[in-house]
Amino acid sequence: MGLLATIARHLDTLLGPGVMLVFPLYASMLALEGSTSEDDQQWLTYWVLYSFITLFELSFWKVLQWLPFWPYLKLLFCMWLVLPGINGAAYVYANIARKYVKVGSNVSSKYPEGQRKVLQMMSIDARRSVESYIEKYGPEAFDRVVKAAEKEANKK
Repeated sequence: MGLLATIARHLDTLLGPGVMLVFPLYASMLALEGSTSEDDQQWLTYWVLYSFITLFELSFWKVLQWLPFWPYLKLLFCMWLVLPGINGAAYVYANIARKYVKVGSNVSSKYPEGQRKVLQMMSIDARRSVESYIEKYGPEAFDRVVKAAEKEANKK
């Protein structure tokens, strides 16, 4: 029973580096080599959240040393963030962080105000596609598409 108790007491030390560092590093490298941006979002968000957790620990270490369950709580949270199929970090980004991050702030000023507003509401990939559409067909064609979409939206 002593061996099991020792393993249970040090579970965070045994699993923590693999769950919080080794697997995320490997998955991040795969994401960099992959062609989709979904896994990039998952792993960039993970590293941001992990950095916040580390800053929290460094700032409040005197309090956290009195909480024996903190390492296990951190391990469980990080497992939720990284486990394939759950992708907690992507969930946090989509449901919490995205509300506070202004993605569209870097739209070029070469577009008229109305078009800039529409472009700011789009994801980066969609914005790139629309910008190439405007380059190819001109801003008037984009205005016609936006007006047709508004008309269709008003019907519903």
